[in-house]
Amino acid sequence: MNYQVKTLIAEDSFLVGEMIQGVAEEAGCTVIGRATDGRQAVEMTAELHPDVVLMDIKMPELDGIEASEIIQIRCPTPVVILTAYDTPEMLKEASAVGVGAFLAKPPKVRELGQAIAIARARFGDLLSLRRANDVLQRRTRELQEALTKIKTLRGLIPICASCKKIRSDKGYWQRLEVYLTEHTEADFTHGICPECLKQTEMQVNAIADSKEPGPPPAEEKASRPPGDHTSIDRTSGGPHGKR
Repeated sequence: MNYQVKTLIAEDSFLVGEMIQGVAEEAGCTVIGRATDGRQAVEMTAELHPDVVLMDIKMPELDGIEASEIIQIRCPTPVVILTAYDTPEMLKEASAVGVGAFLAKPPKVRELGQAIAIARARFGDLLSLRRANDVLQRRTRELQEALTKIKTLRGLIPICASCKKIRSDKGYWQRLEVYLTEHTEADFTHGICPECLKQTEMQVNAIADSKEPGPPPAEEKASRPPGDHTSIDRTSGGPHGKR
């Protein structure tokens, strides 16, 4: 390793810890601390922020799997389990709590270097998945909030009995289509129904009939009795008398 990986060793046996430290340093690691039980391993990880933790399984206070689980919650860090008890059940349980690699005791220099590299790579993948999950949860909450706002339209909506405008939460009266556009994903296209079209045609015809002109002067003169020479004042509508 070109980079000096900061390493924390968690091992309750002093002699085994010495052996692991020697192998780790030969593999290019810098040992920044040694814990003798699971609880101390959690505390030192939070305090020292190592690049990797070499974790024993059988330890006082907390075992290696319990300590690894707490570490991933409090201060996520790559963990390599060093154990002589590599049963399938133990491997499955350790993987579930975020352990990145496993190595049998006593570790060899090359194998330890490879295990550390694998654990750190897997840890990066887990962080990416965690960030993606956080984004997904945030978007889910935003969608739920949006759906909650839309569902409020199913409650009581104050609407004018005359003009059909709706009163918003801020007290403003809005047209129905404006209110629905703001509170839903719906949009509007306008047309006219047959009933309204018929009513509009009747109104137009009524207006046209009221503006029809009276009979022209020639027809008016022809309709007056013979001998009546009274002229009509077009301004006042009254007679001016005979000439």
